[in-house]
Amino acid sequence: MRGIILFLLCMTLWAQQTPLASLPYTPSLEPAFMDRAADPCVDFFKYSCGNWIKMNPIPPDQSSWDVYAKMAEENQRFLWGILEQVAKAAPGRTVNEQKTGDYFGACMNEGAVERLGAQPLRPLLDEIGRMRTLADLPPVLAQLHLGPGNSSPLFGFGSNPDFADSEHMIAFASAGGLGLPDRDYYFKTDAKSQEIRARYVEHVAAILALLGDSPAAAKSGAATVMAIETALAKASLTRVELRNPQNLFHKVTEAQFLAMTPAFHWAAYWKTLGVPEPPVINVTEPKFFAAVESELKARPLAEWKVYLRWHLAHAHAAYLSEAFARANFDFYNAYLRGAKEMQPRWKRCVRWVDRDLGEALGQVFVARTFTGDVKAQALAMTRQIEKAMEEDLRTLPWMSDATRQRALEKLHAIVNKIGYPDKWRDYSALRIEPGDFAGNVERSAQFESRRQLAKIGKPVDRSEWFMTPPTVNAYYNPQTNDINFPAGVLQPPLFDLKMDAAPNYGDTGGTIGHELTHGFDDEGRQFDAKGNLKDWWTKKDSDEFVKRAACISDQYSQYTVVDDIKINGKLTLGEDVADLGGLILAYNAWKSATRGGQLSPIGGFTPEQRFFIGYAQWACGDERPESKRASQITNPHSPVEYRINGVVSNMPEFAKAFSCKAGQPMVRANACRVW
Repeated sequence: MRGIILFLLCMTLWAQQTPLASLPYTPSLEPAFMDRAADPCVDFFKYSCGNWIKMNPIPPDQSSWDVYAKMAEENQRFLWGILEQVAKAAPGRTVNEQKTGDYFGACMNEGAVERLGAQPLRPLLDEIGRMRTLADLPPVLAQLHLGPGNSSPLFGFGSNPDFADSEHMIAFASAGGLGLPDRDYYFKTDAKSQEIRARYVEHVAAILALLGDSPAAAKSGAATVMAIETALAKASLTRVELRNPQNLFHKVTEAQFLAMTPAFHWAAYWKTLGVPEPPVINVTEPKFFAAVESELKARPLAEWKVYLRWHLAHAHAAYLSEAFARANFDFYNAYLRGAKEMQPRWKRCVRWVDRDLGEALGQVFVARTFTGDVKAQALAMTRQIEKAMEEDLRTLPWMSDATRQRALEKLHAIVNKIGYPDKWRDYSALRIEPGDFAGNVERSAQFESRRQLAKIGKPVDRSEWFMTPPTVNAYYNPQTNDINFPAGVLQPPLFDLKMDAAPNYGDTGGTIGHELTHGFDDEGRQFDAKGNLKDWWTKKDSDEFVKRAACISDQYSQYTVVDDIKINGKLTLGEDVADLGGLILAYNAWKSATRGGQLSPIGGFTPEQRFFIGYAQWACGDERPESKRASQITNPHSPVEYRINGVVSNMPEFAKAFSCKAGQPMVRANACRVW
């Protein structure tokens, strides 16, 4: 996520498309990134990151740019060199090299993609055109669901651990069917939101025109799409409502499910998906499926054909000819997010290989970048922070012994997954052809869709990862009760074995504590040690948690995102709780790990100052105004500056480290704390 030293050298090597022996190095604390003119007690983010932002303006192909994004691009460039090599059909390639290389090579063949135009859509467009009655809809919809895309036309259907029995996978039916990023886009009444809806209708019409519709038909079809999606959006839960897992658990029998939507022929849908009729289904949003039934009955088949044609093209647009890819970029990336240029072809192709063959490509990444020392030391730090949380839980004054015991059970049951899976995914059943990019995308999507659907009725595989090894990110899974740190996030400057413990604990330690705290945030705390949705809190303790969490929600709701738009503190609550709790845990763990040692100033900063600067510098970055506006609706994370200033202003340890006085912005009069 960070990389400025060796930048010119690395750019020269990458321009030659030569794989590097290692990734570029940037230390986990870089004084050159700081703005010493800023007062740390007034704006600690600016003090720690002011020069980084000046030195790293947002690239034209990005809507935001920060340490994580920069490091992710460095990983991409590293993988680009590898893929350029394995794309050459040389003898002796391994199976994984053949698949990743042929996928990448076909993707990079822009001429072939351009010559095909919309032809890859023709088989499904013809099937949509042949629909004669509503009974023809389910098998066609199933084919769209098996293919690429995240919009899940009409609804979503897949597998997930049973909320009541985390050892087993069951079928989940969920809301979907929207082309705008969130249901709120369809209802906000401010002038900008009305403009967005108008531009969206224009975009849908433009895509329909590319499919061959006349201008009048395209305009009429876009209005139909908007009407259907608005009805579906109206019945969908808000992002804040979706944060509560209790709102998403409605397990029914097959018969009960069929009774919800009698107008939809589920047997034909499941047959096309290739799954047996499921005995139980969790319907995440029953009101949504009531709306689906109502819409199916009310609308003529011709309107559903238009809707399906739009979503088919929408799901594939990025992989088609320039006209489709450009239209898709212009609306979703340029207009909604403020990006100035499309990403170069190589970036898109590397990203798609990582998405569709991530554990094949990830094996190479791990072998070349991830040493045993990194894994061992990351695991040691994780255990130190877990120990700090145990000490915290044992001494929390507001928690009763009954809840405390359950919390400790959950903490002790957490599994730490570091670097990469113990067992790599098998892609042998996935056919990749060297000259068939659109086919490779479609087959890869179907491979993954069928892999997920095949889990229904099976035991949960707790060893599975949901991020690929090169990913610069981490996550906590409440249903498997594990924290996951891919190899991509355990690289300098985020995790720097050349640096002293203070900035490492501030940066990666804070992230480990963040993911650990997710097990006890407003959402994660509702799952028990085994990952079941089960209330293990006393009423009094639950009320105490809610009161303390409300302090954080109220704090962040006062921060301005852009213009007069404030953070939705209820949407960002889980991440804000995890940010604060995680850094407190990291600080306590660091103090414990270095107790008895000689901690001296380095580079003019005390150890405590280095801890907090190291923490702040993971978040150095900026975001375009358009993207900030969109993020306020969809992103459960607060803007980066508040993820730093909002946290340290609640910590007296920070105020002491920088001699901040009461009344200064980085010293909150009524500090919040949950964990």
